[in-house]
Amino acid sequence: MNCLYAKILDDLYYIGANDRQTPLFENMWPLPEGVSYNAYLIRDEKTALLDTVRINKVDGFIGKVLEVLEGRTLDYLVIHHMEPDHSGCIRDILELFPDLTFVGNKKTKTMLYDFLEITPDDNKFIEVKDGDTLDLGKRKLNFVMTPMVHWPESMVSYEPTDKVLFSQDIFGGFGTVDGAIFDDQADYNIFRSETRRYYSNIVGKYSMMAVKALDKLSKIDIDIICPVHGFVWRENPQTIIDDYKKWANHEVEDGVVITYGSMYGNTEAMADYLATFLAREGVKNIKVFDVSKTHASYILNEIWKYKCMILGSATYDNSVYPNMYNLLNVLRYNKLKNHIMGVFGSYGWSGGAVKQLTAFMEEGKFEKLETIVESRGTMHKEEENQLRKLAKEIATKLKEN
Repeated sequence: MNCLYAKILDDLYYIGANDRQTPLFENMWPLPEGVSYNAYLIRDEKTALLDTVRINKVDGFIGKVLEVLEGRTLDYLVIHHMEPDHSGCIRDILELFPDLTFVGNKKTKTMLYDFLEITPDDNKFIEVKDGDTLDLGKRKLNFVMTPMVHWPESMVSYEPTDKVLFSQDIFGGFGTVDGAIFDDQADYNIFRSETRRYYSNIVGKYSMMAVKALDKLSKIDIDIICPVHGFVWRENPQTIIDDYKKWANHEVEDGVVITYGSMYGNTEAMADYLATFLAREGVKNIKVFDVSKTHASYILNEIWKYKCMILGSATYDNSVYPNMYNLLNVLRYNKLKNHIMGVFGSYGWSGGAVKQLTAFMEEGKFEKLETIVESRGTMHKEEENQLRKLAKEIATKLKEN
């Protein structure tokens, strides 16, 4: 299996792998653009490997580690995060270098056994806490705990000589590095949506903890960011820092995301009419999604970006449409904030969907729209006028905000 490497600084190397084969991240989130797994190797007076990659890339990864070491042994394996896409090759590294010393926090040591049944001797595991330092020679690693971003053992390290942050999943994104390992080699605008999708899908639920971590890191002077997914940021690290601050604080842009579940087109027609009326009201950014066609991953990404979320559903067995129900669960556990929300829907002989959507709206931390539109069967003139009213209310709310 191929693996990539590049020199970042004289004694600091990127070793990573592109994964275009795995269809779903965490067996749940689509990866049409693939994903990269990044690790780093410092070759100082002491050598240190910072994380590994997913096990499906082990062969190429081991080869590059040996190539960069140039015959030297590996002194330390620093584990910032135990999720298997970053700890997958630990066993293989340990077989090659049985005398290495692990570096991690208290929870890391527990997870080494839980996931890999590795129980290092006390003299082969350095337990670090906030502010602790690992001396490699010219370089030192200062450790910062970032719990629940997005696992309990998550931490980052900082190398003060060249102001390098090894950030684990923080500042990462979906998408492979297609030749461009560094941010200055590519147009980030092409990758921003996939980076935000990674944040909203993987980290978003833990935004409160992400804000705390970002606040800790704001006190550090950072010139280079080395995350475990996506670009190495060596020219404009502030770009990804600013984006993560925006997403963690639930900052949104003007726009409306309309998502509907429809069986025979009645609810879909309502969504299209609402979008048309919104455009006539001067709303520029309008996204319309069929929840049966578009994966919740992409819908969540757009909702994370735009201020207004409108959900519409056909009634199915006296309840909300099943695929809409799945989306509600995704939205619920991601603890969305700072959104305007409204609902609409249709039914045949008895309702239920709009009632459940309204209950979801009431339980969430949303600015609620008063106009709720529900049609029996196909949309009639009365519902069309109600959709016009809803569009005006949305446009007014967006202008006020």
